[in-house]
Amino acid sequence: MTFALVHHPDYVTPLPPGHSFPMDKYGLLMVALERLAADITAHAPDPAPRAWIEAVHDPAYVAAVFDGTLTREQERRIGFPVTAAMVRRSRLVIGGTYLAARIALETGFSANSAGGSHHALPEGGAGYCIFNDLAVAGARLLAEGRVAKLAVVDLDVHQGDGTAAIFAGRSDAVTLSMHAAKNFPVRKQVSTRDVELPDGMSDADYLAVLADELPAFLDTHRPGLVLYQAGVDPHVDDRLGRLALSDDGLAARDRFVVETGFNRGVPVASTLGGGYGTDREAVAMRHARSLIAMGGAMNALQKNYLDPLRGGE
Repeated sequence: MTFALVHHPDYVTPLPPGHSFPMDKYGLLMVALERLAADITAHAPDPAPRAWIEAVHDPAYVAAVFDGTLTREQERRIGFPVTAAMVRRSRLVIGGTYLAARIALETGFSANSAGGSHHALPEGGAGYCIFNDLAVAGARLLAEGRVAKLAVVDLDVHQGDGTAAIFAGRSDAVTLSMHAAKNFPVRKQVSTRDVELPDGMSDADYLAVLADELPAFLDTHRPGLVLYQAGVDPHVDDRLGRLALSDDGLAARDRFVVETGFNRGVPVASTLGGGYGTDREAVAMRHARSLIAMGGAMNALQKNYLDPLRGGE
């Protein structure tokens, strides 16, 4: 089982000691993938150009980020100090999501080992998100004509409010957010389709809702690519989640997304999304298993599709 993974060492950037953002999970993820003997093809991204970001976010806000002149209130909303290293990281993450999408368009599936910064709004960052990599990369793919219509499927436990706001009113981009109704953000945006879930929902009920929602969403909108926010914070042990999925439930969720896309000829590019807890290695392992579930699903689907064709040669 082999899949393409976009990663950069600078996805891990120093934060003040004791900070709650789980920055180290991005490095621990690679350790977990090695422990699980994942067969990955690694790709390194380039930083996204400033012009790509200004096409999505308010240029005045972008200038403040690049120049290091954000107000205290703007940094408070983001949740950590926006240093030069963090700006570089944010640009790399956008470049990673863009590259993962380019690869997925060729192969059917690829993943970025960071990203899913879905709380960054047009006018500013929020919720540990400086720039919205899903929206910036997606807008760039649309501008280049690589896809005619884009779908963002967000299964993080938190609503993808920034992505919904950025793509609101566009006919070439649609958003599906399936999230815990009572979780952050308090003020929700309007996605193309919002599915609000009750606290404590576990595997069987969650997967039944997903089976109703995702195929119908893709059949209605017929996108050429899915950008998938594959946060593992719906897990029962997540520190910031309000749902109760198990390891097996998350894996079934991720396989279903890839399978649903494949069966409709829609490539899937995933981003890491949220996952929080005091045991950072356990969180990283959840992300690793998520990636392996998706990569394994795509390999199995492609093998099952190609084997009968080869048999007829």
